[in-house]
Amino acid sequence: LADRPRRRAVGAGARHRLVFLDRLLATLVHLRHAVTHDVLACWFGVSRFTITRAVGEVRPLLAERCCTVAGGIRLRTLADVVAHLGASGQLGLLDATEVRVRRPAAHRAGRQRFVSGEARANTVKALVITDAQGRLLFCGQTRPGSIHDLTQVRQAGLVELLALVPGVSLLADAGYRA
Repeated sequence: LADRPRRRAVGAGARHRLVFLDRLLATLVHLRHAVTHDVLACWFGVSRFTITRAVGEVRPLLAERCCTVAGGIRLRTLADVVAHLGASGQLGLLDATEVRVRRPAAHRAGRQRFVSGEARANTVKALVITDAQGRLLFCGQTRPGSIHDLTQVRQAGLVELLALVPGVSLLADAGYRA
């Protein structure tokens, strides 16, 4: 029996090269410090795909847990974040982060949608809001990298939310000028 190879369950998928704690750490470092997947792959001694897979699996788990701020308030939606910033009078920082993705195969519809002019690579973009200390308050749905920052803000409904809640201050780069 000792010489028999172990059989894996059908449909179990590839085994993780990173234990859960390392996957969580890689995701948190990526979100907090905007470290690229390539750099994280070097740090952990794995491929960029392994890091991309880890971040893709852990981010939804973190999103389910929401963001908890002082007083135990959970910020589940963009509206919650805007209301929190308005009520507390805190300054928010707004930007979009791009993550490189594999280019869709030739002759597939939407092949050009992911090409980002800014990064000159195939990317997906996520809208991110942090507080003044850099703590993540909101990370929105990913969009193709070719979308403009201001278009992404409008599609997320942030413009309407800012009009409804007075006293919200968000700092953003020049990509958000109307």
